[in-house]
Parts: sequence; structure tokens; C-alpha cells
Amino acid sequence: MNIAQKRWKLKGFNQAAAKKLCDDLRIHPIICNMLENRGIKTFDQAKAFFRPQLNELHDPFLMKDMDVAVERILKSIKENEKILIYGDYDVDGTTSVSIMYDFLSFVYPSKKIEYYIPDRYKEGYGLSSAGIEYAHTNNFSLLITLDCGIKSVELIQKARDFDIDTIICDHHLPGNILPPAIAILNPKQPECSYPYKELCGCGVGLKLIHALCIQLKLNNEYFQKYLDLVATAIAADIVPITGENRTIAYHGLKKVNTDPNIGIKALIEQSSLKSQVSINGLSFIIGPRINAAGRMGDAKRAVALFIEKDINKAKEIALTLQSENTNRKEADSSITEEALAQIQLEENAHLKKTIVVFNDSWHKGVLGIVASRLLERFYKPTIVLTKSGDYYTGSARSIAGFNIYEGLDKCSHLLKAFGGHYFAAGMTISPDHVSTFKTEFENIANEILTEDDMIPEIEIDTEIKLKDLSFSFYNILQQMEPFGPENPKPVFCVKNVLNNGCKIVKEDHLRFEIVQDGVRMNGIGFNLAEKYEILDQPEKLDIVFTIEENYFNGKTSLQMKVIDFNIAEK
Repeated sequence: MNIAQKRWKLKGFNQAAAKKLCDDLRIHPIICNMLENRGIKTFDQAKAFFRPQLNELHDPFLMKDMDVAVERILKSIKENEKILIYGDYDVDGTTSVSIMYDFLSFVYPSKKIEYYIPDRYKEGYGLSSAGIEYAHTNNFSLLITLDCGIKSVELIQKARDFDIDTIICDHHLPGNILPPAIAILNPKQPECSYPYKELCGCGVGLKLIHALCIQLKLNNEYFQKYLDLVATAIAADIVPITGENRTIAYHGLKKVNTDPNIGIKALIEQSSLKSQVSINGLSFIIGPRINAAGRMGDAKRAVALFIEKDINKAKEIALTLQSENTNRKEADSSITEEALAQIQLEENAHLKKTIVVFNDSWHKGVLGIVASRLLERFYKPTIVLTKSGDYYTGSARSIAGFNIYEGLDKCSHLLKAFGGHYFAAGMTISPDHVSTFKTEFENIANEILTEDDMIPEIEIDTEIKLKDLSFSFYNILQQMEPFGPENPKPVFCVKNVLNNGCKIVKEDHLRFEIVQDGVRMNGIGFNLAEKYEILDQPEKLDIVFTIEENYFNGKTSLQMKVIDFNIAEK
């Protein structure tokens, strides 16, 4: 099975609107073209995009049930009740719990606040029965769930039966029946008029803290101090970088790079990050170290890190997470290699539209990462399973055009349990059903996916000339950050360039030097060595890339980060 080929799609834009924007902003027309196709059409919209202001965040009391939630928390404080803060073991969950625990400990300085993170392997994702039992046994009268709870109807009822009131702070889509909580904070719930619907779980938690600050007449700094942790959750949870998320991420990144939370600071010092931390740095460097706490051990350590006030103790926790992240990388690397070998041995694997691999000894904590790696390589709906007790359990990842949740739903008669959404899911299955499941799952994908669906698509913002790629152009591009879903890093295409020398580096990668109209530029293409044979031909090239700074021998230059390339169209 070879690496997946790719389709190129050039985005369109309204030329008249882009020209008007260019006249108003007086910046490079290519930048205006990109702004227009991202929905930014006026001077005021551009101003809000480039310089988001914290005073433009929405009033938290616009969120349904916010007044009830605030009133119930203040009642708990007044009556000296015990409060349990519950959140998931991932980045969004642990940062949510951290900011809520830290804030409530400040306004309610007692020993009556605790936090609870479920065990990934014993309790699983979301609100757990063990968590409710813990709250009951230890006489908690208020439970605040963060990044979970919106579908936990029976468990919230169980808490209610124990005379425990629950406040749900969640951002996931609700089911047809809402849990019997005293307050539900979720902008996606019916009849919630909150203007922005795409907050992450930590973002919803921040809105509750903001509302409490308003009610307690505390300065804005008391909720803004958490922006770096919320930005970390936004990056890791892959929510749209639009609206309030963009504002929070923009100012959160500033805090990360100037006055970060002690835990974030300790993680940065343990990492490979040497310069300004970007959303990418939070997502791919800091996030995995936080997740390692739950993947390889106890996720409570992530919360302990973020609420720690002693930098030396924080460094100790960060060092442990760094070590466990290294172990995690070794585990997912070895499992990926074993999975690749399994795929290579499977008869007619190259003809199939799905991948299902399993092994009794694979580490459960890294299956989602392995599934993502296999999907990136082969661009097929992928499921990776391992033995867990008497069953196989695992993670599923999918491609555009195939809803993995619906695919599993069609096989639900073979599954013990499953859950998820369009692109990612989890499942549990009896070993006796795995073979039948593989066949049925492949048949379902065959019915839905076309040959075009099996070719990944690269969306290109615009065609560009090498002469346009100046530092002044790049500096404006940087002001479009933070990048992420719905504001992706700009992707360019340069056509009819000369290959002035390209070589394979470190076996898998390509180093480029190209020329167009006398302008030279270098580039690096990771994991593109399989396409090296194209470069042996004396033909001009079309190249798709992003642009980045390169530091070498004390000099800074711009270079291409090549995504794909082909023989130039004639």
C-alpha cells in the first residue's frame, strides 16, 4: 500500500469584495483574497479579526441557566457546602477542572472543594457511576461537571436521588433528553440564545467564572488570568478559531508567551519549544504532554500541575509527564509499525476502503493516535483495537465523506458499545464478532465511498509567485494567527517552477531548491521521499506549500513547507 495521493482544490473568492477590502486596508491583494474567502468582507470585520478585543466577549449571562448556576454556587459558599468538580481526562477536561478549582478555591477558601478525574481504563470517558458514588459517599451536595455530562441522563438522576445538585458545563451536542441537572450551561442546547456556539468545555467553564466575577464584583483580571489554559484547550480540542475562540486564543497565546500559568511554564521548559509558542505548539507539543497523564497513568496529575503554586513542584510534575510522553511516543511508534506490518500481510488490503487492525497486547492509551497515523498514511476509515478484559476495545478515525459514528451504528448489532461523532469514535466488541464486523464495516464503506472520496483533498487559498513571498508579506500572514479550524494556515500554490536541486534527507524527507523568474527559494517536504522519482524528470513543477521562517547559521530566511508537488500542468 503506497502513501495516499492527493487532489488539489483552489478556493474561490468574490473579486469585487476582495478589491473593496484591499482599497480599505491597503495591504497586499493576495491577503485580501484570503480574508474574503474566510468570510471577512468589511473594514470593521478585518479590524476585529486582526485585533480581537477582550471587551467584546459576550455577556456570560446570555447563556441559558447561567443565572441559576451562579446562584447555586453562591448558595453553596454561603451555606458551607462541599463542592466536587468533575472533568474528563483529556486536555479540555483537565484544564476546565483546573481553572474552576483554582477560582472557587480563591472565592471559597475552605477544604470543602475537591476535584475528580475518572480513570481512563476503569471508568472510561465522561461522567462515571464511580464518580457519583464518590460524591455521595463523601457528602458532596453540589457537583459541577466540565466537558462532560450533557448525555448522562441516568447518572445525573442518580446524583439527584442522592440529593446532589448538578451543574453541567459542556459543549458537546445534547441528546433528545436533557439530564435533570439544576443548571445546564451549553450553548448548543435548545433555547440557548448565547451568540457563539463553538466554545470548548474549558471555554464554557471560563464563562461561568466570568459570570461569578460579575456577581461578586471582581475585576476582569480574575477570569482573564485563565486565558492561557483555555487557549491550550482550544488548541487541543480542535474547535473553530472563530469568534470568541479566536479572541480567547489570541490573548491566551500572549499570556502563554509572557506570563503563563506555572504548569504551562514548566511544560514549555521541558519541551522542545525555543521561540514564541503558537497554537501549533500548544496543540502538538504541550497538549500531548498533558494527555500523557491520562494515557499512561493518572490524569489528576495534569490538574495538580496547573493548580500548583510552587514552580519547583510544577517542574517535578512536568518532568514526569515529559517522561511519560516519551513512553507514549515509543508505544505509539512501535504499535504503528506492527499495524503497518499487519496491513501489508492482509490479502488485497490495497483494494479495501477500510482498515481494521487488532492485537491483544497493544496499549489502549495510544490507539487513537495510531488510528490517526494510519489514516494520514492511507486515507481510509481506520479502526485500531486491543484486548481489554473479555472484549476488544479501540478507536476509530474517518475521512470526509464517511461518518464513522453512523458506520458503527449500522454494525451496532455486533458491538457491545460505541460512541463518537463524524470523524472519531470509540467501540467495544466481542472477539467472536471481529471477523464478521470487518466484513460488514468494509461493505458499508463500499456502498458509501466513491473513488474520489478515497483521495484526500488539499484546499489551496491562492496561487502565488515567488517574488511575492517577502518578509513584509509574511509579517502580515503572521497577524492572521492564531490558525486552526475555519482559519487554517494559508496554503499556496506556485506553478511552473524549475527544480534547481532536490535531495532526500533522513530517508523520508525532501529538501527543495526551486527557481521562478530568477527568484530562488528553498523548501522542505516531510514524508515526501516516495515522490522523489518525479524530480528525476526534466520537467517544471507545481508545488503546494505553506510558508515559514527558517533559522540557520544565525540567518533567518523564508522557506516553503511543501505539502505536495506534481509535474507542472501544460
